[in-house]
Amino acid sequence: MTISTSEMKRGTSMELDGQLYRIEEVQHVKTKKSAVYRVKLRDLRGGHIIERTFNAGDKVTAARVERRGMQYLYGQDGIHTFMNSETYEQISINDDLIKDSVPYIKEGMTVQVITHGDEALGVELPAAVEMKVMRSDPGIKGDTQSGATKPATLETGLVVNVPLFINEGDTIKVNTSSGSYIERVATA
Repeated sequence: MTISTSEMKRGTSMELDGQLYRIEEVQHVKTKKSAVYRVKLRDLRGGHIIERTFNAGDKVTAARVERRGMQYLYGQDGIHTFMNSETYEQISINDDLIKDSVPYIKEGMTVQVITHGDEALGVELPAAVEMKVMRSDPGIKGDTQSGATKPATLETGLVVNVPLFINEGDTIKVNTSSGSYIERVATA
């Protein structure tokens, strides 16, 4: 299946020069002679970003990339194992492909595993995850500086700056794209 430049949009996957890419950004630029498309592409195997320019009307091969909800089982020796909850099929993904996502993934958590055929390419995290604070210094009494924060170590080992009122044992919500504190989660 092919797609033309006019069908290119963010999130679309394509094959180019034997590599798999996902479109991160598309800019339509009109010149005096014709229109061109400047496209930022993320290599789905390597993770790096390249930029390419296409002429209006160019066609590229669309890649069939699937996202499957899978449960994270465990990580061992740089290999992370995920399981399809319906078929119990397990997929192992090398740490190199998901190293930026690992600090946000807890055992038993469901994430979207990105696959091309039988090849696992990575994972997509939810926008935010809830994690328990395992270690944090107590807030200093009388420190009323607006927006004051302190480091907190979460259950996966991730360190996040949190407001002074957050204590060990609290559950917080963390933004997975920026790694920043969002809010404290009320406990039942």
